[in-house]
Amino acid sequence: MVWFEVFDSALNSGDVGGLRGVVTLRHLDLLEGAMSACMQNLAVKKGESVVVVADPEMVAYGEAFVYAAEIMGADVTLALMKDRGRHGAEPPKPVAAAMEAADVFILTTTHSLSHTEARRRATERGGRGASLPGVTRQMFLEPMMADYGYVKKVTEDVASLLDKGREARLTSPSGTDLTLSLEGRVAMRDDGDYTRPGLWGNLPAGEACIAPVESEGEGVLILDSVWEGAGSSRIIVKGGRAVEFKGEEAKRVENKLGEVGGCAFQLAELGVGTNPRARLVGNMLEDEKVMGTVHVAFGDNISFPGGENRCGVHVDLIILKPTLLIDGITLMKNGVLLVDL
Repeated sequence: MVWFEVFDSALNSGDVGGLRGVVTLRHLDLLEGAMSACMQNLAVKKGESVVVVADPEMVAYGEAFVYAAEIMGADVTLALMKDRGRHGAEPPKPVAAAMEAADVFILTTTHSLSHTEARRRATERGGRGASLPGVTRQMFLEPMMADYGYVKKVTEDVASLLDKGREARLTSPSGTDLTLSLEGRVAMRDDGDYTRPGLWGNLPAGEACIAPVESEGEGVLILDSVWEGAGSSRIIVKGGRAVEFKGEEAKRVENKLGEVGGCAFQLAELGVGTNPRARLVGNMLEDEKVMGTVHVAFGDNISFPGGENRCGVHVDLIILKPTLLIDGITLMKNGVLLVDL
């Protein structure tokens, strides 16, 4: 049964609490994406407890999920909090407690709660959920509506290659040249399947990502699209740490990491986008899912298998038209993914 049949059936039966006449025009264009997520990605069930977390800038998206989850018959709470100001900052204690107590959590926040103790405790306790930092209407209508069966297949193919790898080399036409050790590490599959206890990821989903060995990264990163005009900026990496920042935009990254301290300069992640409906829009939530891109992150990676760096920030950097070699085998060439699609 597709989402609009569920919606129509719920409205006709009156089994949607106080929603009849409440869903406004500002939510109707979001409801399809929210319903698709609740049905396909999260498998929300009647009677389950669902907590939706939002801040004032993102409350319309949170409300769309409230309506969708209520249509599915869930017991829904909307937790509104002040924006925390940076990715990886912990939510207020009452919000963290609500996340931990819920069967399903949905995080529609300006800044990411993905790499927080609150999210980790929620999934360790058996909750499942989705994190949508900075989500937009366009994402509800496009990448969130991807064929997630296809996304899951591509993500698994890429992740399997990362699992087997010992060394990754990342290059790009703009000058990125970075070598990372993957030995002993296992990739995460952010494939949109958050239907079982303990599973979580982004929406829109679509990436295979891995925590490289923290002490062994070497090379240079060119900032292709973190901010407009970033191409002249570079970050020098030695011993798995960002040690030098050249150019205005690189300095902005340095300042953002410096707000937290030394742990933030640690290499945290190598990720490969796998969502064919994602587009480069200048928003990292979608940009890092674009098929044909690679991203590298600094900061917290304790949520990744084998990750050792517990830190209060996680900053992703996009590499455009990348070539990615795993143990000398080309996984991606000039932005073209070479796994069997």
